[in-house]
Amino acid sequence: MDTKPNNPLSKHFRKPVMHIRLPSDGKFWAENSLDLPVTGEIPVYPMTAGDEITLKTPDALLNGAGVVSVIQSCCPSIVDAWKMPSIDVDTVLIAIRMASYGNAMTISTKCPSCGENHEYNVDLSGLISKVKSPDYSQPVEFEDLKIYTKPQIYFSVTASNLVQYEEQRILQTINSTNEDEDVRNAKLAASMKKLLALANELLVNSTDYIELSDGTRVSDREHIKEFYANADGRVTKLLETRLSEMAKEGALPLTKLSCTGCKNEYETPLEFDYSTFFA
Repeated sequence: MDTKPNNPLSKHFRKPVMHIRLPSDGKFWAENSLDLPVTGEIPVYPMTAGDEITLKTPDALLNGAGVVSVIQSCCPSIVDAWKMPSIDVDTVLIAIRMASYGNAMTISTKCPSCGENHEYNVDLSGLISKVKSPDYSQPVEFEDLKIYTKPQIYFSVTASNLVQYEEQRILQTINSTNEDEDVRNAKLAASMKKLLALANELLVNSTDYIELSDGTRVSDREHIKEFYANADGRVTKLLETRLSEMAKEGALPLTKLSCTGCKNEYETPLEFDYSTFFA
């Protein structure tokens, strides 16, 4: 039987540049979606030329397929990036950029004091080491219910963003047309209905289970969805507030800068515009 000869160039194939620990520590991943090494750290490879081309394809970025492809290419331990908990995404993307281009990244920002634009070099290694996972062990309590939360998976986040983008585009189109008022109102009502459904979907995707007073745990997705659609509005407000707080807990820390002009010190977030972040 013919066997394929070993490629004499194989020793020059890309190799892991770094190893990182995920903020989730491997929790909240679906079965068989992550091959976590015993060390608890996953290897990160630099991007290939094909990966870089993928990240310059607008449609692939919009629907998330491009980002998923690059993550699985550069982090082989991540078997299915669609099922990645949202709290791990930023850390993995920063690590891929570091493995591909080094720790320094140039950002352009406007000083809020003097209004001047300046460029600064940011050390991504210092940033990535400060990312922490929110505490999901504390439930949201309402009357005799305890609602335990979890991070959304990347697929849900991408799908929600895509729907929201499309609905906002539709609303802008409706407001800019000269259609009959009744027609516009009907379209507006339909769009608002979809956005409300999206908000409910966010709550469902962020709920691990709901515990009743007798200790019963309700984790069935359809039961939870029906509950939020019919529950007291105070429940959803409490949950939305907690999710907002957790988003801040797990967010990338702000970058501290000092204006080279007026010397004003201020903080700015790291923007994830893929067209420039991986440039």
